[in-house]
Amino acid sequence: MFQLPQVNLKGKVSIDEWQTRVELAACYRLFVMQSWDDLIHTHVSARIPHSEHLLINAFGLSFDEITASNLVKIDINGNIVDPDCPFEINPAGFTIHSAVHEARHDDQCALHIHTNETIAVASLDKGLLPLSQYSMFALASLSYHDYEGLAVNHDEKLRLQKDLGRANFMLLRNHGALTMGKTIGDAFMHMYDLVRACQVQLHVMSTGMKPIYVDQSIVDGIKAQANIVHSGQTGGQKAWPAMMRKVYRQYPDFAD
Repeated sequence: MFQLPQVNLKGKVSIDEWQTRVELAACYRLFVMQSWDDLIHTHVSARIPHSEHLLINAFGLSFDEITASNLVKIDINGNIVDPDCPFEINPAGFTIHSAVHEARHDDQCALHIHTNETIAVASLDKGLLPLSQYSMFALASLSYHDYEGLAVNHDEKLRLQKDLGRANFMLLRNHGALTMGKTIGDAFMHMYDLVRACQVQLHVMSTGMKPIYVDQSIVDGIKAQANIVHSGQTGGQKAWPAMMRKVYRQYPDFAD
């Protein structure tokens, strides 16, 4: 049985870096708890505060194996910063994350998933529809990016950055979903809302009944409310400590 290299960085990195490592590792464990993981694929990345370096998962680890210490520190070009790091990263996954971190320096975290529901809605011509309160949060700040094949083409980065703009939610056509956040907690809450919106939409569509759409005037006016409820101290940072406690209870080793 393959044994993972044992890495322990606690007390060996800055306070900011260790806190980011702990929260990012918790987010990976939450992926497992929410059934958002996809074998060893998809990624969450986070910028270390007061730094140009990013943290991302080591390629080949399942998300329930990710810890604060075995996250990989890289620069914006995907170069591993620590020469003694025993892990590598997925270049396809990093193309997306390097693009969004490069364009959105004020956002700390980017989440990317391949759930059935987000792929299904991203593959619909009209995309996400105004059918639930969850969809209101996403529709207030949603963009789309067309499928271009496996994300390994450097030229795609510019198109991805242009399509993302200032949106916090993105549906990647025929591929999945992406959310951004000024904190890891904000990015997680954004993805939670987007996944729930897609799930509800598919449930409504499966009934075969005529849906009731939220009026466009309400959609247009929801952005300020969404920013209040689901970002910063009144949003992600209120729910996030509870999510961290949940991970500590189920996976106490994640913070190693």
